Amino acid sequence: MRTPVSTYRLQIRPSFTLQDAAGLTGYLRSLGVDWIYVSPILTAEEGSDHGYDVTDPSSVDPTRGGPEGLAALAKAAREQGLGILADIVPNHMGVASPGQNAWWWQLLKEGRASKYAEAFDVDWDFGGGKIRIPILGSDDDLDHLEIVDGELHYYDHRLPLAEGTFTAGDSPQEVHARQHYELVGWRRADAELNYRRFFAVNTLAGVRVEIPWVFDEAHEEVVRWFHEGLVDGLRIDHPDGLADPEGYLARLREATGGAYLLVEKILEPGEALPDTFDCEGTTGYDALADVDRLFVDPNAEEYLDSLDARLRDADEPADYAAMIHGTKRRIADGILRSEILRLARLVPEAARLSPDMVADAIAEVISCFPIYRTYLPYGREILLESINRAAENREDLKAVLEDLTPYLLDTEGELARRFQQTSGMVMAKGVEDTAFFRYTRLGTLTEVGADPTEFALSTQDFHERMVRRQSDLPLSMTTLSTHDTKRSEDARARISVISEAVPEWELFLGTVQELALIPDGPLAALVWQSIVGAWPADRGRLQSYALKAAREAGNSTNWTDPDLDFERHLAAAVDAVFDVPEVTAALENFVAELEPYGTSNSLSAKLVQLTMPGVPDVYQGTEFRDGSLTDPDNRRPVDFKARIAALAELDKDFRPAYTEEAAKLLVVSRALRLRRDRPELFGGYRAVDARGEAAGHVIAFDRGADAPGAVTVGTRLPKRLAGDGGWRDTTIELTTSVRDELTGTTYSAGPVSLSTLLEQYPVALLVPTD
Repeated sequence: MRTPVSTYRLQIRPSFTLQDAAGLTGYLRSLGVDWIYVSPILTAEEGSDHGYDVTDPSSVDPTRGGPEGLAALAKAAREQGLGILADIVPNHMGVASPGQNAWWWQLLKEGRASKYAEAFDVDWDFGGGKIRIPILGSDDDLDHLEIVDGELHYYDHRLPLAEGTFTAGDSPQEVHARQHYELVGWRRADAELNYRRFFAVNTLAGVRVEIPWVFDEAHEEVVRWFHEGLVDGLRIDHPDGLADPEGYLARLREATGGAYLLVEKILEPGEALPDTFDCEGTTGYDALADVDRLFVDPNAEEYLDSLDARLRDADEPADYAAMIHGTKRRIADGILRSEILRLARLVPEAARLSPDMVADAIAEVISCFPIYRTYLPYGREILLESINRAAENREDLKAVLEDLTPYLLDTEGELARRFQQTSGMVMAKGVEDTAFFRYTRLGTLTEVGADPTEFALSTQDFHERMVRRQSDLPLSMTTLSTHDTKRSEDARARISVISEAVPEWELFLGTVQELALIPDGPLAALVWQSIVGAWPADRGRLQSYALKAAREAGNSTNWTDPDLDFERHLAAAVDAVFDVPEVTAALENFVAELEPYGTSNSLSAKLVQLTMPGVPDVYQGTEFRDGSLTDPDNRRPVDFKARIAALAELDKDFRPAYTEEAAKLLVVSRALRLRRDRPELFGGYRAVDARGEAAGHVIAFDRGADAPGAVTVGTRLPKRLAGDGGWRDTTIELTTSVRDELTGTTYSAGPVSLSTLLEQYPVALLVPTD
């Protein structure tokens, strides 16, 4: 098996095709990258920028470069010695435009008689044998149906007609009544949909890849890539949605000839990837959480909790456990109630349980789940604990839960299988997409895959986790920014400094709230932190982010029934950043206070991520500092010409100041090149201890196995360090003479002063010279 040393993620889309990616291979090679990592490239919904709404799994998207584009990228990559990691989407397909998806079109046309009735996950008995399509403005909108060229049209929606269901003189409504589908009002999707979706996205229909022929047909093109040597490994999107992730991975491994595989699996703190999963690891959200917490000041937790309580007009700060139970229950009873009711329908009538009570009990168990899902029998004890916790919460459901337990534990039963597919949906929507916009004491902590109640991480705890990572998952990905992160690595690096500047943060927040009130205290904290992290930014970006954050939080407004008055207040507050001089000045002064320390955090976190155990990924463009917020902001075009020119300058032995844009490029390029060119320096992991008054401000480790290897040195909590007088007498012990890859300076074996070692940059990358 070929495995990557590092990867570089590119967002392939109509405006940046596979051919464009091929043109970057020389730059990526020079940067030090080992593999190119591409977003989904199979044919997707027309106009899709992300590609996760695949409509034709049998072809490379023509608008993304087509098969000739993939061939060109593969050829260019091979010439540069690069591998290719491709992102694939096995759980669902895009069905927004049935005419673009031959599988879905045939299903709608032929119903249960269609070959693809087995491919999609439809509960035919619920809905009278018809698929419910929630596209109408309301159920009364059937008057807007038309028959056009042998198709049923509803505004821009085109749908097929079953054979023999239309004759001259029939009304569109009569024809509609004869179809294998029923068009319904969009609000009915929450409780009455009868096909499995990706989360609550009606236009992404679940696919049953556990069925052999469905797997084969859905993966024929992907398998071709390996037979023809075009691709070297795969990233599997959302495996938790699959009926049998373990079986899927085993079959995919075989189909690809034993290729490198990663899963987009979110591991909660303390949770391990099941050892039955035939893959190399995860896509790195767990690593991101560990790195971020190294740069958060633990001393700030009490103060930020106190501020959070005041913003909520409460005596106590938010109770996160109670919050996520409530947000998950809100999702289970709301936008994902269709899925809960489907589970309830699977309980045999012989159980003699009230369907409403069963649905209530299932929703409660899922709301008590501490992780995304189990893989029975793996995780059986977690399921039992959640059932017990649900019974403690709801005494009235105790008897129902006792009767339900055998069905939920039955590994051969459909209810247990579907329950496992559903729990992750509720977790994702209730936690990532709701609670993370409500629990706002420090924005750094609310990233995908993180537990925001873990406020900070000591160097000792970090080292212990890295030893385990090196032992258990040395080929798992590490990352700091992705297309899914809610704030980029550099935005979070600056926000983390707030933990070292709580009085200044409280003063700034009070000032801007007085001048430009956001009438929701917790949301105000989130929005102003995000603006601080992203600044400078244009008005449109900040307005889009603030509106999305408010609607995701769902406290003062939401997506389905927005509070327009609140949203006007929110928009006015964001406008004030640009239109009210006092707000602009307050923001720029506060950002200036944080900036040098945020830059230090950025460089230190990046060097740690690039050199720690695992396969480091660089998200497109983040070799420069990048203040992106949540999608689609983090998928903006990248100015590669500027990065190519800056790298050429660095290679002329230019050494920028650490506050300059090119400093991050220096760190990224030197770390990636070293990992690729000197792999023998990265075979182990050992903490390097610091001594002296500022020892707590150092993160240092040696990656050598049996001999000294590359040594990473970074700065933690730089604002407090500066306030306390700098490094003073702090040293680390070098076991051999070394050269710093960033400055070219050499140091002899023995103690070296941190004030000397980190004089030019807040980081050092040391390589043995013996």
